[in-house]
Amino acid sequence: MRQPIDSVALGTEAYALVKELYPICRSITGAGVRDTLTILERFLPLERSSVPTGTRVFDWEIPREWNIVDAYIQDADGRRVIDFKQSNLHVVNYSVPVRERMTRAQLLPHLHTDPRNPDWIPYRTSYYRDSWGFCLSQNQLARLPDGEYDVCIDATLAPGDLTYAELSIPGADTDEIVVFTHICHPSLCNDNLSGIAVSTLLARSVFASAPHHFSYRFIFAPATIGSIAWLSRNESRVDRIRHGLVLASLGDCGSLTYKRSRRGAADVDRVVDYVLTRRGAGRSENFSPYGYDERQFCSPGFDLPFGRLTRTPNGRYPEYHTSADNLSFVSAESLGDSLSACVEVIRTLEKNGRYLNLSPKCEPRLGPRGLLRTCGGRSPSDAEHAILWVLNQSDGGSDLLSIAVKANMDFDAIADAAHALDQAGLLRRLGHGD
Repeated sequence: MRQPIDSVALGTEAYALVKELYPICRSITGAGVRDTLTILERFLPLERSSVPTGTRVFDWEIPREWNIVDAYIQDADGRRVIDFKQSNLHVVNYSVPVRERMTRAQLLPHLHTDPRNPDWIPYRTSYYRDSWGFCLSQNQLARLPDGEYDVCIDATLAPGDLTYAELSIPGADTDEIVVFTHICHPSLCNDNLSGIAVSTLLARSVFASAPHHFSYRFIFAPATIGSIAWLSRNESRVDRIRHGLVLASLGDCGSLTYKRSRRGAADVDRVVDYVLTRRGAGRSENFSPYGYDERQFCSPGFDLPFGRLTRTPNGRYPEYHTSADNLSFVSAESLGDSLSACVEVIRTLEKNGRYLNLSPKCEPRLGPRGLLRTCGGRSPSDAEHAILWVLNQSDGGSDLLSIAVKANMDFDAIADAAHALDQAGLLRRLGHGD
């Protein structure tokens, strides 16, 4: 039987981790990524990998490493009217170094606002072109008078490394369940400190609950270039990936949303669909090639069974990629609920499988095996119903999830029945090649 998780306590712990990570200025490379991984290593024995600048990864190339110390726009009186130390969103991520004096008119082309939300600072990047800029609220821009300003971006853009980390947890089978989350965004809580926190605590839960049927791999890497780099370096072993899940944007108040894999009906798609349906909250949608790193794992050259779990999907909430994606936008309750759903998905993937009835000609005698009450005249219990369903449907073609759906029964009841029948010598679990 499954052990319930304390989603309240875990949600509180996840929120505390989000809060600790919030001040760090992350990017696709640099000290912010490494500082983030150092914090995660308090929870998990991660193995880091570094990919040098200039390394070819399919059609891409690892960029120069970016690090920033300070940045500001200072008026004629020496006041910082825009200050990186107040919000790391104020600087366009990956800006080249700048130290100039310029007029407001000269500065304007380098300033970015969100006029629809005049109090918010937008998040902008310049990863693959040499440029620079500042982000500020529309109201801040309106308060900038004509005049001259000192502009400083104290940053370096130089050869270095792209860093990612992973946790590998061996199981009885070398086939893997892979969980990926991106770690490159600066002070944005939902996208994607929530994904980092949920993935970290999920990995810790899996690591502590061995043994497992599957092996597990949790990957923490920068978005897009990180997953591309990982796939490039692990192309020879991706055929081990049996199920994959990208976790992101899991802290807001929206309902859980699952994006199916490119295949559309992979086992991970069926399992998450089932879990969300049984929880009575959430929805699934079909694959699209826009989003997070699932689009790399689902690219046609790989076509891996990778889905994505979020709450409100990226780009569908006003706070997305703005300073309003802050500590008040996410909650411990939502983080705990997301983590609980992830645990249920993992448990279902772990227990699911196809079985073969070893006594398929009529029903075997269950009473002497302790699987059926010996006193007749009463309707079967739920557990006995589950045993009968599993025996009847275990012809090698149906997995436990499909039996649970057909029987309209809880998956755990069906899985418990299969375990009891297996222990009694009436079932045999089939491998992937059977």
